[in-house]
Order: sequence, then C-alpha cells, then structure tokens
Amino acid sequence: MQVRSILKMKGTRVVTVRPEIGIGETARLLAENKIGAVVVVDAAGAVAGILSERDIVNALARHGTAAVAKTVADLMTRDVQHCAPDATIGSVMTTMTERRIRHVPVIEDGRLIGIVSIGDVVKWRLEETLHEAEALRDYVMTGR
Repeated sequence: MQVRSILKMKGTRVVTVRPEIGIGETARLLAENKIGAVVVVDAAGAVAGILSERDIVNALARHGTAAVAKTVADLMTRDVQHCAPDATIGSVMTTMTERRIRHVPVIEDGRLIGIVSIGDVVKWRLEETLHEAEALRDYVMTGR
C-alpha cells in the first residue's frame, strides 16, 4: 500500500506557516486545527522546515516563557524527512520509528501535496489487519 492511499482517505490539506511567524501564534494554530505539527514554507512555497508540539515543549523547557517570543525559524526542524506519494506505508512507518518523528510531509515534483501522521499510519495498519483477519476467517469457513 502506498502513501497516496492515506491521502485519498484523509485529504491533502496541510496547515503551513512562514518562518517569521511567532511561536504563540503558531501554538494557537496547532490548537485550533487540532494538529501536532505545521509545515514551514518559504516565500516560494517550498518546504523550509517543520515545527511540532514537541519542538515548542522543548523550547519552553530550555527558555521558559521567553520561548513564546521566538519565531518558527528559531525552533523549527530544518532537515525535514519527507516522502513521495508512491512511498510504501511500511517505509514511512520505518522512517517514523527510526527517526522518532510523528509527521512526514508528502512531496511530489517539488510541491507539498499532503502530510502523513503516525495516527494516519496506525489507523491504516489497524484497518489492514482487520481486513487480513476477515479474509483468513472467510478462507477457513468457506475454503476459498
């Protein structure tokens, strides 16, 4: 199964921010949209980074309330792990596990076309497991 299957189910909407936006405003954006990360894009719309709730919590632990006055550029992860829509869900799961990340932007032809979260991957895996169990049950019961 490919990442594009997840995007077909969940859609391709991605909440993005510019690097100069403040952390306070970005935290509100995360809360309003009930999401765990935003993709940071430059003036041309290219992916420049990613900022997660974890990045904000780490900044609060290091800088206290002064972290809220920082910008996205100050805290974002610049080395963004991304995938193509034809990447397998298994390979994305491996990347997420090995890199300890929860969000992977999906890029096609240099354009951001979606984002996959660990929740999306787990949901897909659960559904796949249920379908496999059902197929095995049918096979055992009918012999086909």
